[in-house]
Amino acid sequence: MGRHRMTEATEHIDETDTATAGDVAAGAALALRGVRKTYRSGLFGRGPRVHALDGLDLTVPTGTVHALLGPNGAGKTTTVRTVATLLRPDEGEVEVCGLDALADPDTVRDRIGVSGQYAAVDGTLTGFENLRLVGQLYGQPRREAAERARELIAELALQDAADRPMRTYSGGMRRRLDLAGALINRPDLIILDEPTTGLDPRGRRQMWEVIETQVTSGTTVLLTTQYLEEADALADRITVIDHGTVRAQGTAAELKSTTAQSVLTIEVGGGEITAGQADLVATTLADIGLGMPRRLDPTRWSVEVADGTRSGVDAVKYCDRAGIDVVDAEVTTPTLDDVFLRLTERLEPV
Repeated sequence: MGRHRMTEATEHIDETDTATAGDVAAGAALALRGVRKTYRSGLFGRGPRVHALDGLDLTVPTGTVHALLGPNGAGKTTTVRTVATLLRPDEGEVEVCGLDALADPDTVRDRIGVSGQYAAVDGTLTGFENLRLVGQLYGQPRREAAERARELIAELALQDAADRPMRTYSGGMRRRLDLAGALINRPDLIILDEPTTGLDPRGRRQMWEVIETQVTSGTTVLLTTQYLEEADALADRITVIDHGTVRAQGTAAELKSTTAQSVLTIEVGGGEITAGQADLVATTLADIGLGMPRRLDPTRWSVEVADGTRSGVDAVKYCDRAGIDVVDAEVTTPTLDDVFLRLTERLEPV
């Protein structure tokens, strides 16, 4: 959880959302409606059916970053493969850039770019040759493909390595080259499947900057990531899925405010705390909190609160009136980690 002192201002969260589903879908780069996909489990597919996607609904407005989060086995990879036209669902509708992806997958592929967890490049070719080849596979003339390759090499800071065999690249350089390949056709929608896995903090930050640049130019990004702070930093909206269905969706601020609570912790001083004073502190926190407070040690209590800063001010004020000296008051705000854990709690077999 993130922490701040009582003197800090609270973040304003606008939870107003007046757009209807139809309004959003009309300006959407991606819309999935009632998508279902099942697999046979077990050796040779002889086991029971597993519902990888179970009526999934997902809408991504044009020109935004949308993060798709979920635990292992939640259905993220199946969703990505379905949007990328690599997997056909059993039921439902898939629209990409206004096109029916099930009826016209070839046209959809011309409008999207895909960057996976593993760089899909040839180690014997140079970085430049890899990108030029990808451009030609998209139907670009050789000269146009070469110009676009050089443009992306500069954009992703790969100039010094452009003419070296790709097998000499570091992991971060390979990921950037793979992203360049996904951008070669100037796609309207980019699908990034855990694009920063294995990168160091500097490499991740560089990748974030590239993604933000693409969105600024009007491109839409569907992002899966195992780094929740990455979703918090990049995504306009977040969808959390589990067992192939949507558990929650909204902005990071909305998810934090509706799924997890802030925690107020106060510490009192002034010598030994009498039983009467302890009861007064507990009663005060119970009145302003969302549940019964916990006594952490002889001088500290904590309680979940709806409005952290205001509740903290009230606690200090009421204790002061009762002659109890509050020496510290701290609000711990929820993070996406807290949201994720609450939404995807699973009972594990003993």
